[in-house]
Amino acid sequence: MNLDDLIQSIDDMPLLSDTAFLIQQIYAYGYENVDIPKLIKIIESDVSLAINILKMLNAPIYGFSRKVSSISQAVILFGAQKIYGLILNYSINDKLKANTRIFGLSSIEFNEMCHLQSSLLLQWYITIEPKTAQFLAPLALIMEAGKLVLANEIMKKNYAKEYKKSFASCNNIEECEYELVGTTSYFLSGELFDYWNLDTVYVDILRGIDFEEYSNPRLEKYIEILDVIRTAINPKGILTKVTIYEASGIVEDLNLDVKKFIKIALNVKKQYEKVKVQRN
Repeated sequence: MNLDDLIQSIDDMPLLSDTAFLIQQIYAYGYENVDIPKLIKIIESDVSLAINILKMLNAPIYGFSRKVSSISQAVILFGAQKIYGLILNYSINDKLKANTRIFGLSSIEFNEMCHLQSSLLLQWYITIEPKTAQFLAPLALIMEAGKLVLANEIMKKNYAKEYKKSFASCNNIEECEYELVGTTSYFLSGELFDYWNLDTVYVDILRGIDFEEYSNPRLEKYIEILDVIRTAINPKGILTKVTIYEASGIVEDLNLDVKKFIKIALNVKKQYEKVKVQRN
């Protein structure tokens, strides 16, 4: 199994649904120019999408104090950017069914991890630059999509035993991925989003997060923010003492408030612990 196999698997994937395509067009001119009534109407026309968005927003992981009962209420409360991330998350999961056990997580746990990444980014960075936080939160929710591509190819090529062994013993997931297949799951996410014609900035960020030859200096800040998040929350450690400490080191290198980050990370962890208790 190599990079060519993985890229070919992306090229063989079905396109996103008609609903997702229509919604992409609405967002094409920027979040601030989204036609909200039209967005609500399109989401409501797809019953499965609407139900799943409300299901996600009412999940314990968000800890919202009152039930979100309609799409219009959801858009007003959470904003067009958050809804965009949820739409893409649903669309990706609809098209990509993968056995996430090779990462040591059930599909439910993997999805919770993705929501936690988005939640931590938003709660942390909104205190620093709200617009940047709102722009990156949807990407944090879907940036692990490449791991689903990788998981599918690993199972198809009967590579699971070798991958699990390597994954269990490695300290750095991205180094492990590169050693085994010549790329990382974040680069695969970028390739997948390019294939699906998603936000080109998202594509460039994901391609450049692990490879300097694809990096763009104007996107460096975004990459550094996401690096904090994926360090604090990843399949090998979800807000553990070690991952929070390692993420804090990156925050310090960025000359940002380490104490504030740790406090927010611990609050998100506390919220997640409650979710696990309710789930079990």
